[in-house]
Amino acid sequence: MHFIFSDEAVLLFDFWRVHTPAGMALSVLVVLLLAVLYEGIKVGKAKLLHQALASLPNPSSQQLILETDQDSAGSNSALASSTHLRWFLCHFGQSLVHVIQVVIGYFMMLAVMSYNAWIFFGVVLGSAVGYYLAYPLLTFA
Repeated sequence: MHFIFSDEAVLLFDFWRVHTPAGMALSVLVVLLLAVLYEGIKVGKAKLLHQALASLPNPSSQQLILETDQDSAGSNSALASSTHLRWFLCHFGQSLVHVIQVVIGYFMMLAVMSYNAWIFFGVVLGSAVGYYLAYPLLTFA
């Protein structure tokens, strides 16, 4: 197989058939935006992970709570239960975002496997633009 410069292609699904230069331009724009979205999701996933780790109490604060509140044993189990629930919800959210990221990644891969050079350039340019726009947002300060 080799890349071709053509205005005809079938992308991802049978109903996405491109036969005109305008259709190819629109398809390249769609894959470009899909690649930008993919990069944005990668940043969002990293921010979710950071937020999940920040929401968990560190051992020193946990020991401080146990030392200052020794007389109420029920509140310690409630604190642990609340921490586990927060961890579960964060982990569930991360899992959903990961599935969306994988699906979009495979869609981009399948679009590139059409071996249309215009689509390939759209994915590459979209990844570059997405990286340029999304990664400055990745600050944990």
